[in-house]
Amino acid sequence: MTDETPEQRSTTGTPMVTGTPRDVIHIRLGSFVLFLALALGVLALVAKAPVLAIVLAVVAVAAVVDVVLAVRRQRRIGTGPRSTG
Repeated sequence: MTDETPEQRSTTGTPMVTGTPRDVIHIRLGSFVLFLALALGVLALVAKAPVLAIVLAVVAVAAVVDVVLAVRRQRRIGTGPRSTG
């Protein structure tokens, strides 16, 4: 037996997630920025540019924090089985 209600799946059976467009944009852009910062950070380390690598590490940490906060907002306002509401 599952905790899901019929509204939580689309007609094709795909799970549906409640989320605001702002949170979705934060998650998608944050993951892109994280990937780009990590890739450029590795290149900066290979090119022996430690200051640039540190700056990109700070950007990556900020992106991770932003994505985590967006996911927490989604779960808080969501109605799915993993939400707290």
